[in-house]
Amino acid sequence: MEKVVVSVELSENNYSAYLDQLPGCVSTGKTFEELKKNIQEAIVFHLDTSREFNDEISPVFDADFELVYKFDTTSLLQHYRGIFTNSALERITGINQRQLQRYATGESKPRAAQVEKIANAFHSIGRELLIVEL
Repeated sequence: MEKVVVSVELSENNYSAYLDQLPGCVSTGKTFEELKKNIQEAIVFHLDTSREFNDEISPVFDADFELVYKFDTTSLLQHYRGIFTNSALERITGINQRQLQRYATGESKPRAAQVEKIANAFHSIGRELLIVEL
Protein backbone atom coordinates (compact mmCIF):
# COMPACT_ATOMS: atom_id res chain seq x y z
CA MET A 1 0.00 0.00 0.00
CA GLU A 2 1.44 3.32 -1.06
CA LYS A 3 1.49 6.36 1.19
CA VAL A 4 0.01 9.67 0.09
CA VAL A 5 1.17 12.75 1.97
CA VAL A 6 -1.49 15.19 3.11
CA SER A 7 0.10 18.53 4.04
CA VAL A 8 -1.63 20.07 7.05
CA GLU A 9 -1.47 23.66 8.21
CA LEU A 10 -3.16 25.29 11.18
CA SER A 11 -4.44 28.86 11.18
CA GLU A 12 -6.24 30.87 13.84
CA ASN A 13 -9.62 29.54 12.71
CA ASN A 14 -9.12 26.07 11.26
CA TYR A 15 -6.97 23.34 9.80
CA SER A 16 -6.35 23.16 6.07
CA ALA A 17 -4.94 20.37 3.94
CA TYR A 18 -3.76 19.72 0.41
CA LEU A 19 -2.09 16.93 -1.56
CA ASP A 20 0.83 17.58 -3.88
CA GLN A 21 -0.01 14.32 -5.69
CA LEU A 22 -3.53 15.56 -6.40
CA PRO A 23 -3.28 19.24 -7.39
CA GLY A 24 -6.40 21.22 -6.59
CA CYS A 25 -7.60 18.82 -3.90
CA VAL A 26 -7.92 20.87 -0.71
CA SER A 27 -10.08 20.92 2.38
CA THR A 28 -10.50 22.53 5.78
CA GLY A 29 -11.95 21.66 9.15
CA LYS A 30 -12.44 23.24 12.57
CA THR A 31 -10.69 20.26 14.21
CA PHE A 32 -8.06 17.83 12.99
CA GLU A 33 -10.64 15.01 13.10
CA GLU A 34 -13.02 17.05 10.94
CA LEU A 35 -10.19 17.88 8.56
CA LYS A 36 -9.30 14.19 8.13
CA LYS A 37 -12.93 13.36 7.31
CA ASN A 38 -13.25 16.31 4.93
CA ILE A 39 -10.02 15.65 3.03
CA GLN A 40 -10.96 11.99 2.53
CA GLU A 41 -14.29 13.11 1.05
CA ALA A 42 -12.49 15.71 -1.08
CA ILE A 43 -10.11 13.06 -2.42
CA VAL A 44 -12.98 10.76 -3.43
CA PHE A 45 -14.81 13.65 -5.11
CA HIS A 46 -11.65 14.89 -6.83
CA LEU A 47 -10.76 11.43 -8.15
CA ASP A 48 -14.32 10.74 -9.35
CA THR A 49 -14.45 14.08 -11.16
CA SER A 50 -10.97 13.65 -12.64
CA ARG A 51 -11.86 10.21 -13.96
CA GLU A 52 -15.14 11.51 -15.39
CA PHE A 53 -13.25 14.15 -17.37
CA ASN A 54 -10.34 11.81 -18.24
CA ASP A 55 -7.86 13.99 -16.36
CA GLU A 56 -4.45 12.52 -15.69
CA ILE A 57 -4.20 11.04 -12.18
CA SER A 58 -1.12 9.79 -10.37
CA PRO A 59 -0.94 5.97 -10.51
CA VAL A 60 -0.77 5.86 -6.72
CA PHE A 61 -4.54 6.41 -6.72
CA ASP A 62 -5.19 3.33 -8.89
CA ALA A 63 -4.80 0.99 -5.90
CA ASP A 64 -5.23 1.13 -2.14
CA PHE A 65 -3.31 3.96 -0.53
CA GLU A 66 -2.73 5.23 2.97
CA LEU A 67 -2.97 8.90 3.95
CA VAL A 68 -0.07 10.27 5.98
CA TYR A 69 -0.64 13.67 7.58
CA LYS A 70 2.39 15.95 7.48
CA PHE A 71 2.33 19.07 9.63
CA ASP A 72 4.73 21.94 9.27
CA THR A 73 6.61 22.56 12.55
CA THR A 74 4.61 25.63 13.55
CA SER A 75 1.28 23.90 13.00
CA LEU A 76 2.40 20.75 14.84
CA LEU A 77 3.53 22.72 17.88
CA GLN A 78 0.31 24.75 17.87
CA HIS A 79 -1.82 21.60 17.49
CA TYR A 80 -0.27 20.02 20.60
CA ARG A 81 0.03 23.27 22.58
CA GLY A 82 -2.67 22.22 25.07
CA ILE A 83 -1.14 18.79 25.54
CA PHE A 84 2.61 19.44 25.80
CA THR A 85 4.11 22.43 27.59
CA ASN A 86 7.26 24.00 26.20
CA SER A 87 9.01 22.69 29.32
CA ALA A 88 7.97 19.11 28.50
CA LEU A 89 8.96 19.57 24.85
CA GLU A 90 12.34 20.91 25.95
CA ARG A 91 12.94 17.73 27.97
CA ILE A 92 12.08 15.40 25.10
CA THR A 93 13.65 17.38 22.23
CA GLY A 94 16.65 19.03 23.88
CA ILE A 95 15.57 22.35 22.33
CA ASN A 96 15.16 25.22 24.79
CA GLN A 97 11.69 26.55 25.57
CA ARG A 98 12.24 30.01 24.09
CA GLN A 99 13.30 28.55 20.77
CA LEU A 100 10.32 26.16 20.76
CA GLN A 101 8.02 29.13 21.38
CA ARG A 102 9.58 30.98 18.42
CA TYR A 103 8.92 27.93 16.24
CA ALA A 104 5.34 27.63 17.52
CA THR A 105 4.54 31.26 16.74
CA GLY A 106 6.26 31.21 13.36
CA GLU A 107 8.69 33.90 14.55
CA SER A 108 11.56 31.59 13.67
CA LYS A 109 11.83 28.67 11.26
CA PRO A 110 13.73 25.61 12.51
CA ARG A 111 16.70 24.17 10.65
CA ALA A 112 16.37 20.62 9.34
CA ALA A 113 18.23 19.19 12.35
CA GLN A 114 15.80 20.86 14.75
CA VAL A 115 12.79 19.62 12.77
CA GLU A 116 14.24 16.12 12.97
CA LYS A 117 14.68 16.41 16.77
CA ILE A 118 11.04 17.48 17.15
CA ALA A 119 9.75 14.74 14.85
CA ASN A 120 11.86 12.08 16.58
CA ALA A 121 10.60 13.16 20.00
CA PHE A 122 6.94 12.96 18.92
CA HIS A 123 7.49 9.61 17.20
CA SER A 124 9.27 8.25 20.28
CA ILE A 125 6.31 9.20 22.48
CA GLY A 126 3.92 7.63 19.99
CA ARG A 127 5.86 4.36 19.88
CA GLU A 128 6.00 4.24 23.66
CA LEU A 129 2.27 4.87 24.00
CA LEU A 130 1.48 2.10 21.50
CA ILE A 131 3.09 -0.53 23.70
CA VAL A 132 1.55 0.62 26.99
CA GLU A 133 -1.48 -1.24 28.30
CA LEU A 134 -3.74 -0.34 31.19
